[in-house]
Amino acid sequence: MRNKVILLVEDNPDDVELTLRAFEQNQIAHQVVVARDGVEALDMLSGTGAYVGNPTRPELVILDVNLPRLSGLEVLRRMRADERIRRIPVVMLTSSQEDRDILASYDLGANSFVQKPVDFVKFREAARQLDTYWLTLNQGPNR
Repeated sequence: MRNKVILLVEDNPDDVELTLRAFEQNQIAHQVVVARDGVEALDMLSGTGAYVGNPTRPELVILDVNLPRLSGLEVLRRMRADERIRRIPVVMLTSSQEDRDILASYDLGANSFVQKPVDFVKFREAARQLDTYWLTLNQGPNR
């Protein structure tokens, strides 16, 4: 079975490291590509900007709500408007507890909204469950 691609869109280097470590400790061997802001994420997905002609086609996008240059909600809005990438599953993984962020995420087509656990053990378990459901059980569009 080939490794799948996960696009992690996260601007906080500590959260990127935490996520990568959680995947490693759960022996999740999928390729994780990191975008540090919303513009870079859309460039990667669309094959534009620095990624012209070389789009990333992940099986899952893990997207933070609060990002520089372009918010996670705006990234999600643009993804769902783009025929080439609109079916990619998107999990909002964020520290936000705001009801408005949860509602806006689902209104814009998020597949899931997960609050980042503060405790590493709980975060590692959340990462394991994301892998189990989205990359093992779920039948995504990029099979």
